[in-house]
Amino acid sequence: MNWDWDKLREQQKKQQNFNQSPGGGGNGIPPVDDFVNFFKGKKLPAGLILLGLVIAFLLFFGNSMFFTIDTSEVGIVQRFGKYDRTVYPGLNFKFPAGIEKVTKVKIKRVFKEEFGFTTLSTGQTKSLISNQDGNDVDNVSLMLTGDLNVALVPWIVQFRVKDPYKYLFKIHDPRQVLRDLSESTMRLVVGDRSINEVITKREEIALQAMENLQKALDGADAGIDVVTIEMKRTNVPLPVQPSFNQVNQATQEKEEMIYNAKEEYNKAIPAAMGEAEREIRQAEGYALNRINRAKGDAQRFTAVYEEYKNAKDITKRRLYLEMLNELIPKMQEKYIIDEDQNNILPFLNLGRDSK
Repeated sequence: MNWDWDKLREQQKKQQNFNQSPGGGGNGIPPVDDFVNFFKGKKLPAGLILLGLVIAFLLFFGNSMFFTIDTSEVGIVQRFGKYDRTVYPGLNFKFPAGIEKVTKVKIKRVFKEEFGFTTLSTGQTKSLISNQDGNDVDNVSLMLTGDLNVALVPWIVQFRVKDPYKYLFKIHDPRQVLRDLSESTMRLVVGDRSINEVITKREEIALQAMENLQKALDGADAGIDVVTIEMKRTNVPLPVQPSFNQVNQATQEKEEMIYNAKEEYNKAIPAAMGEAEREIRQAEGYALNRINRAKGDAQRFTAVYEEYKNAKDITKRRLYLEMLNELIPKMQEKYIIDEDQNNILPFLNLGRDSK
């Protein structure tokens, strides 16, 4: 094959000039000057230019001007950082980014804040109380009760945003405010109760804490509605659990002894009171009988004395005969001796039973 050396040298020279040119390179891209020379002197239609500008505007600004609000939320629109309006579910329009900004707030969703523990992704709960190594330090659930005992009181606060404007603009970091107020409210409620009440009356504590927390949030213009407060299992710190169990056992024994004593009291006291009442009634009856008998004897003696004053001899004889009439029937053997008899007849065998 015959080579055209002149033509080959000319192509190599053009390639070398292209690689050395500012708009060229060794990647096969033609020089910029070629593009400029291609469009130089050509005019594009005005409509095409306008259409291109509109498309560019829509691509650049359209994404920030139209937005959609879900049925479970509302949108808060700020114009140059200041609150402007509230928009509701559906397709909405706003000025481009840099002029207006929209913040979506879920008003129907129930949020949750956990105190004293955290729920892991596996669904298990983990206590946040510090251990002996000093890890997981979070003493939010470590509280002092009214009877100066220490208790672990974990709980959950479920809440909903009821006023998006207040929630976003009235307070800084509303969830932290909720946590602080929840902790102070729970400590106040627990501090008014004994350790036994804190353990056994969790529902009552939750209702009172919920009422107090809602009042505190309304006073702070937080825009938050407390749905419920759920008290988790209340216990005492691990180092004092053995002592606490001993105290509970002693308390139960004390209550049992008190119960038994009251039972014996309820048996003995009514019986004693009945016996005392019987003795009193018996004494009253005896006294009334003695008084009536004494009055009767006094009246009878008075009557006899009146008769005695009127007829002394007859009254004496009658009293003598009445006395004999009362005594003689009580005598077993009776011996009537003539007053003129000087000696007792020996054949009578005095002192022996007569046949």
